[in-house]
Amino acid sequence: MVPVNAVLPTALAELLRRAPLTQEKVAFAWRQAAGASLDRVTMVELHNDVLRVRARDANWKREIERALPVLRPRLETILGEKTIRRIEVTIASA
Repeated sequence: MVPVNAVLPTALAELLRRAPLTQEKVAFAWRQAAGASLDRVTMVELHNDVLRVRARDANWKREIERALPVLRPRLETILGEKTIRRIEVTIASA
């Protein structure tokens, strides 16, 4: 018997991958992948296949860039592997 808490994340990710790609879905995926702290200091937008992440300042930009190897697979789990070709991280005031 497989515990429900082992099946639920996989089932939810599969349902989300099948849902239409909207800005809300991208924002939800970012929130789930990055966590509350990074979500509060960023704005995200998917334009074509480029995820644009605007960080509050240079320190947060650096932290996001460091975390990209962890964040990208998490985003792909929700959005699908071929949804994001590139991730651009900039500073919001720039």
